[in-house]
Amino acid sequence: MPLAEPTQTASAPRPRPTKKFGSRATRTAIPAVNGSLYAARTKIQPQAVRGTFRRIKWALLAATLGVYYAVPFIRWDRGPGEPSQAVLLDLDRGRFHFFSIELWPQDVTYVMGLLILAALVLFLMNAVAGRIWCGYLCPQTVWTDLFLAVERLVEGDRRERLKLDAAPWSMEKIALRTMKHAIWLLIAWWTGGAWVLYFADAPTLVMQLATYQAPPAAYIAILTLTATTYLLAGHMREQVCTYMCPWPRIQAALTDEHAYNILYRDARGEPRVSAKQAAVLRAAGQPAGDCVDCFACVTACPAGIDIRDGLQMDCIQCGLCVDACDTVMAKLGRPAGLIGYDTEANRRSRAAGKGRVSHVVRPRTVLYAALVAGIGGFMLYSLATRSFMGLSVLHDRNPLFVTLSDGSIRNGYTVRLSNKRLGERHYALAVEGLPGARVEVVGGLAGDLPVPSNATQEFRVLVFAPPGAGPTASVPLTFRIADAATGETARARDSFKAP
Repeated sequence: MPLAEPTQTASAPRPRPTKKFGSRATRTAIPAVNGSLYAARTKIQPQAVRGTFRRIKWALLAATLGVYYAVPFIRWDRGPGEPSQAVLLDLDRGRFHFFSIELWPQDVTYVMGLLILAALVLFLMNAVAGRIWCGYLCPQTVWTDLFLAVERLVEGDRRERLKLDAAPWSMEKIALRTMKHAIWLLIAWWTGGAWVLYFADAPTLVMQLATYQAPPAAYIAILTLTATTYLLAGHMREQVCTYMCPWPRIQAALTDEHAYNILYRDARGEPRVSAKQAAVLRAAGQPAGDCVDCFACVTACPAGIDIRDGLQMDCIQCGLCVDACDTVMAKLGRPAGLIGYDTEANRRSRAAGKGRVSHVVRPRTVLYAALVAGIGGFMLYSLATRSFMGLSVLHDRNPLFVTLSDGSIRNGYTVRLSNKRLGERHYALAVEGLPGARVEVVGGLAGDLPVPSNATQEFRVLVFAPPGAGPTASVPLTFRIADAATGETARARDSFKAP
């Protein structure tokens, strides 16, 4: 007997219609989604550790923050009438002062070169040792470490902070939290305050800020940086590195198997058993790994990951899990290095029973190092040989030329001279490319054009072609200035218009 077709009930789902494309029938299936796609953040309370990498991080933190906060107050004598701050971005005058180096807006190519150089250095660091920048020098890491140090100082280490989080609100908890956040806000406020000091004379601006006489832009900048530092370093922490920063995703495309990263040596650590079980298994001749599954590496990680699960995007390669694991190994009398900086190629080589593989010098690193050296050397040479005088010429638009009664032809120009040296300079102006041309400067002498110290000066210049010898069409014209004191010259090209 043929089987009866099943009857549809109201509760039975209807089959999806079949769509035909050509001669092939396909059925569209949409997977069901249960629950929310959003995962709430789990607060991470990292354990304090001691060791080599922690000491390196403390030293770099002190050095970088010391430079950031102290540099605006370093003085540098540039002569009378010049700013005496060693590092100053003078927006009013359009100058950037870095000790004895002074950059003008025309020198923006040096800024572009520095940005390219910084990117190449970052690529080189990644090729050698992964996210070493993120773990030690990134501002987010540095300020987060500082905020965590304050948190430990006020609320205690990981266990005490977890107890405080779980405890009900009391006067003690309110006092501790108030003190912690007050210190965080003070650090964040001084971070913003130090930033604005790079744009004006630091002692003067400090007095203006204290007496509420500073420009409104200074207060706005300080409040903005205070809020962002407090939120990013105090509350968001590892979320900035995981979700907001694009570098983890970029560096994943730049790294290779020969780059050093924090790795767990699973061939030595597995199988994981407790210290007592490991002694029993080894006495019985059975395998037992050095990892005792104590989770010290996990609790020490500021990103809250388990490095034993393999290399992960969240890992910032800070080395704190190495210090935590080495401390446990030392207590158990086992060799250090169960977790450490290693390459994927070396790990696979050990697993295959071969020797150590290390290729720090390879085409990728050689290329990056060569580019850094080449661009850096070119920028230094260009900076050392750059001209301290400038010349720009703008031809009059209307009229382009004037034919005078004696038959001579006159063109008008606006000439801008720049003097990048201290002290007033005197330049002599001449033109090349037009035989018999005569140059006149309105209100001045072509042979003696004064330009003040560290300034630019515009002059109205008239060029005359003699009657009968003038061009019958537009011809190229070169303006040349010479510094009588140094012999330095500068040129600019334009054209001389004629009927």
